[in-house]
Amino acid sequence: MRTAPTILHLDMDAFFASAEQASKPSLRGKAVIVGGLGPRGVVSTCSYEARVFGVHSAMPMAQARRLAPNAAYLVPRFGLYRQISEQVMGLLRELSPLVEPLSLDEAFVDLEAGETAWDEASALLAGRKLRDDIRAVTGLTGSVGLAACKMLAKIASEQAKPDGLVLIEPGTERALLAPMSVRVLPGVGPATGDHLRRGGISTVGEIAEAGEDELVRLLGKAHGLALYAMALARDERPVVAERDTKSVSVEDTYDVDIHDRVRVRMEVQRLADRCVQRLRGAHLSGRTIVLKVRRYDFSTLTRSETLRGPTDDPGVVREAAARLLEAVDTTGGVRLLGVGVTGLADYTQEDLFAQAQAAAAGVEEGAPGERPEEAQAVAVAVEDSVVAGPAERVWRAGHDVRHAEFGHGWVQGSGLGRVTVRFETPDSVPGRVKTFRVDDPLLELAEPLPLVEPVRVPAAPGEGGGGAL
Repeated sequence: MRTAPTILHLDMDAFFASAEQASKPSLRGKAVIVGGLGPRGVVSTCSYEARVFGVHSAMPMAQARRLAPNAAYLVPRFGLYRQISEQVMGLLRELSPLVEPLSLDEAFVDLEAGETAWDEASALLAGRKLRDDIRAVTGLTGSVGLAACKMLAKIASEQAKPDGLVLIEPGTERALLAPMSVRVLPGVGPATGDHLRRGGISTVGEIAEAGEDELVRLLGKAHGLALYAMALARDERPVVAERDTKSVSVEDTYDVDIHDRVRVRMEVQRLADRCVQRLRGAHLSGRTIVLKVRRYDFSTLTRSETLRGPTDDPGVVREAAARLLEAVDTTGGVRLLGVGVTGLADYTQEDLFAQAQAAAAGVEEGAPGERPEEAQAVAVAVEDSVVAGPAERVWRAGHDVRHAEFGHGWVQGSGLGRVTVRFETPDSVPGRVKTFRVDDPLLELAEPLPLVEPVRVPAAPGEGGGGAL
């Protein structure tokens, strides 16, 4: 293990909820809960103000509403979160070529590999600068942990929350870990924790005292030896810059079980299109199409089909998913559907005719002259007419809108043919609220506004204009 705290762990603070508060001045300092808003939805992220009421991530949304009935409940805006995440990861890559993202809001950085830090003092400078840069670029805060290994850096960032920095000095690790719960160690979940507790072990210090043999007896050789080493503050895992993506998938859980077979087919087609969008966004293609169906009785079925070659074509993926669906009985109702692609390869734009051949022989083609994009547009249009009706649009709480007269705002809620909008922007004062008919022609969906306006450099004399930093 290293002798200097040059492994950095960054964890953005209440990321989704903080992004919503930053973009909506009226929600700053208030309880905000982001997640699925239906009866079966779960909390994705909640603000620190909401945590005071006992709300936490992965909690059923119905329980969260009972604990915090007056909180703001919003649907996630993943497009905005990904944009912010790209900005943050860009700042991390300025520190080192070895950046290991764990999620949109969390990553390890090897400062030594980037020659950014080599001792305690330089590591502290790098951590403080990173936090300042994140705030300047995104308007959000992140907590930073610094240590000589990944396990301790993550523990340090957890101690730093919210909006702090903690450095664990080399030589103090075992004393720091000893009183902590065994659950703090990677690989110790509820089941392993209970198993250790029944063996009389509840803290990291007690793991170290128990010794290797006892840990192997309780947990088996691989798990036991790994946990014993971590209890002694030994973690040799390197920061890995590239993680191989094994699959790309999307899935939806429905508030009410779907019984209509036509609606099920349309949902599968929609999910297939979304899956391909993610696939192309990652510059990948894949050979195996996977369909996931969770039925009314919670039984979950997966079906897969492997093509002759990798594809990123929406028509091929839709057709394969449709064929897989034909082998699944959905008469009792469906509560979850998912479409995924595995067997990934580097992205290449393949010939459409070759893809169609690779999918399967004998599949009925679309109408002559119909392009995949046209078929996709038709499918989406049909789906919208079935789900929302021809005269009604769906307005999701928290999503951005623009009104021709009142400007940019966000949806506070909708129902009974009405939609309520608060008109404000990230840099405005809390805005006013207005209610419209859901089919108001002056109201339309909008793209999220940046949380922080880019800094403009004044143009030099004789030049046409300034550039953004």
